Amino acid sequence: MTRGRLILMPNTLDFGVDDSLDLREVLPQRIIETAARLTHWAAESAKTTRALLKRVDAISPLAQPLQAIQISELPRPPKGGKSAGDDTAAWRALLAPAMEGADLGLISEAGLPAVADPGARLVALAHEAGIEVTPLSGPSSLLLALAASGLNGQSFAFVGYLPVDSASRAARIRELESLSAKAQQTQLLIETPYRNDAMRQALLSALKPGTRLSISVGLTLPGGWTRTATVADWKRSNTALPDRIPAVFALLA
Repeated sequence: MTRGRLILMPNTLDFGVDDSLDLREVLPQRIIETAARLTHWAAESAKTTRALLKRVDAISPLAQPLQAIQISELPRPPKGGKSAGDDTAAWRALLAPAMEGADLGLISEAGLPAVADPGARLVALAHEAGIEVTPLSGPSSLLLALAASGLNGQSFAFVGYLPVDSASRAARIRELESLSAKAQQTQLLIETPYRNDAMRQALLSALKPGTRLSISVGLTLPGGWTRTATVADWKRSNTALPDRIPAVFALLA
């Protein structure tokens, strides 16, 4: 039997909540048409996937009614991060449509799947099973923020989320600043939107005055922006960040 493909489908960066966003301003027409024909999805969030498909349907009619489209969510780790045992079988089960010949879309809540996203595990299992993996172009908040920052785009690292505990977070920030200075490497990090301003304040408290800090907010969305300045200049401006819009932080010592 001919196997289907695992198609890495980009999503918008607004988590499906900005009704004013024109999908065609963010995703190419070919991507929209591909999303319209897929009837099987593996998703980080079924809710945001349905929100995207509603937008798609308004431009390119879905191959099946939304209610008939199969959307399976990726297994989530137990709360507290403790393993409940080997869940590989649950991940492999998501690939069943592709094993049976249907193309399967993999989609994140926002941006590109498998980048700063748990979907990478499904991609690895697809390779093991001999399923063709096809990435499609779309917005990545990390790369957009890096490009707009004016910081070093030749050498950079994405370090994900920092510790929530204030002392541990400050120590990690200083460690990243030291690594950045030693290698002249841009350090990229993210935070849950409601902690955006707390992260800004933590960075300004822990970083040296001459370190350059770039913050990108709501990229690809109406009113989105990027600002890069020294820590000293950020302190003088005292710019507060929104608590419902994703932000990306980047530093270069």
